[in-house]
Amino acid sequence: MTTTTDLVSYEDALASYDPVMGLEVHVELGTKTKMFCGCSTELGQDANTQTCPTCLGLPGSLPVVNATGVESAIRIGLALNCEIAEWCRFARKNYFYPDMPKNFQTSQYDEPIAFNGYLDVQLEDGEIFRVEIERAHMEEDTGKSTHVGGATGRIHGASHSLLDYNRAGIPLIEIVTKPIVGAGERAPEVARAYVRELREVIKALGVSEARMEMGQMRCDVNLSLMPKGSEKFGTRSETKNVNSLRSVERAARFEIQRHAAVLGGGGTIVQETRHFHEDTGSTTSGRVKEEAEDYRYFPEPDLVPVAPSREWVEEIRADLPELPLVRRTRLLAEWGISATDMQAILNAGALEPIVATIDAGADAASARKWWMGELARSANESGTSLDEMAITPEQVARVTELVSKGDLNDKLARQVIEGVLAGEGTPDEVVDKRGLKVVSDEGALTTAVEEAIAGNPGIADKIRGGKVAAAGALVGAVMKATRGQADAARVKELILEKLGVSEG
Repeated sequence: MTTTTDLVSYEDALASYDPVMGLEVHVELGTKTKMFCGCSTELGQDANTQTCPTCLGLPGSLPVVNATGVESAIRIGLALNCEIAEWCRFARKNYFYPDMPKNFQTSQYDEPIAFNGYLDVQLEDGEIFRVEIERAHMEEDTGKSTHVGGATGRIHGASHSLLDYNRAGIPLIEIVTKPIVGAGERAPEVARAYVRELREVIKALGVSEARMEMGQMRCDVNLSLMPKGSEKFGTRSETKNVNSLRSVERAARFEIQRHAAVLGGGGTIVQETRHFHEDTGSTTSGRVKEEAEDYRYFPEPDLVPVAPSREWVEEIRADLPELPLVRRTRLLAEWGISATDMQAILNAGALEPIVATIDAGADAASARKWWMGELARSANESGTSLDEMAITPEQVARVTELVSKGDLNDKLARQVIEGVLAGEGTPDEVVDKRGLKVVSDEGALTTAVEEAIAGNPGIADKIRGGKVAAAGALVGAVMKATRGQADAARVKELILEKLGVSEG
């Protein structure tokens, strides 16, 4: 249950304080097996069917490191411009919680595999903001608790809890930023842009689908305020497991306003974890936050150190794909569009469909036009994302080809796309079934033009008198007569020829 929280306006908060953020992002790796055992990581299986003595922490079981998990961690570290450790160890992070079968989490403490990096992120107006990376380390996920009987789905008020250990042991990478300072009023926007860019990097590397709505990537938002002119960080709060880009931005903004209200009223900030509520955009208190020493970290005795050779690291570096910001900058120049246009494409989730459509043979302008126009509208109306629509980039490319050949005009092309989305077949099949090809028979067009002129003598006289713009009414009449299947430009040419008028 949420409670009312005193806030000050965002503007007033920023007038008195400078925000300091730290973002901790957990990424679930897309390996086939868990981090320290051979159990499957496949989603959606019956509870507790993907477990073994190792991931259940039974006595005598011994872990073995997943090599693909280590390679994925190195790929992420390199993409984030990090140094890769020549030697690092796992550690036991000790704490009790029912979904933690071993009562400790196998993680990395003071010896992460990747450290001291950065990620450049692009804000809405094209400004580049550099976020410094403290570390990226390997660890395992916990199980899942389902609290039953309460109104909120949380443990408070529940009658009992169910535990599923299928997720326990799934490989994670935790990426931790250094304190983010200097963002000022744009701090929430920087937080959102960073998580968005990090998600794109992870997807480009192929190490995870990074679907936030499925928990494959989640962010903890640490925030504190320091008075203007001060260099001493304030006490931080940590909003846990935020699972959408919009929510990351809203959580940071809310906490700035809440901290400012507490401090401005003479109170003190409690170092604690907090829960974010999607419905209200607010946070509520979770538990007092432990310090690192409270976890009693110590080296994991059952795992040997990880010591990736420099040759292996350089092989991985050479295999990295073109990273998202570099790629977008290249495409922006190739397509001749503005940073604002590119941002709109990103916000619509249209970049990959557009690129795939171009790869299938469409020109860039046409690919952008259809994905950002008709298809974006249809996706919005149906409440689906562009990559879930029942049309492929290859089919969109075929529609653009039919338009460029003159077989379709834009109006007919929209009907073809509508038919493909309705499951009526390929673009060519929809054209045939619906009889949508442009009327290109000059004889039929000429007849339709002559009939339009004869039926509208007043308009024809205006055109003869020099009012060429009036030809639009006759073009409309011809298009109606041909059910929209004529080439409007050719129709206008024929009308002016018949009336003895030149375009100029």
